[in-house]
Amino acid sequence: MPKKINIFEHELVPTHIRLTKEEAHALLKRMGIRPYQLPWILTSDPAVKALGAKPGDVIMIIRKSPTAGVSVAFRLVVPFKAR
Repeated sequence: MPKKINIFEHELVPTHIRLTKEEAHALLKRMGIRPYQLPWILTSDPAVKALGAKPGDVIMIIRKSPTAGVSVAFRLVVPFKAR
């Protein structure tokens, strides 16, 4: 059986956090936007799969930045539709 790999242990993968529905609602209200106005992240993304996130969830991504120190981004999980 193949060994499971935790992608979040790799130094190049930023921290991904799935927000609760309440946290996502508060964030969107504070920003004055609708969920579909966030940048998207596909359900096929390895980090989304590892988190077990579903379409409609909001993911917070925290990256280390040489200029800003820390950069925080938010993404809306959307379904992957193969053609």
